[in-house]
Amino acid sequence: MNAVVLEVSNGPAEGLNSRIKMIKVHSRGFRNKERFANVIYFHLGGLIFYPEGVAERYLPARL
Repeated sequence: MNAVVLEVSNGPAEGLNSRIKMIKVHSRGFRNKERFANVIYFHLGGLIFYPEGVAERYLPARL
């Protein structure tokens, strides 16, 4: 009911949870929670680690 009235969705949260679950599955486990959190930040943080010329040439433009 609230989704219709407030016009909000939990889709973005579910998408993020799905991506975190895939990281967990592909890694086959972590030794502790801190390492797991670091991997999530690394993969989902949105950082670009390529040199400037490479990022401009090969990666799609970011908004």
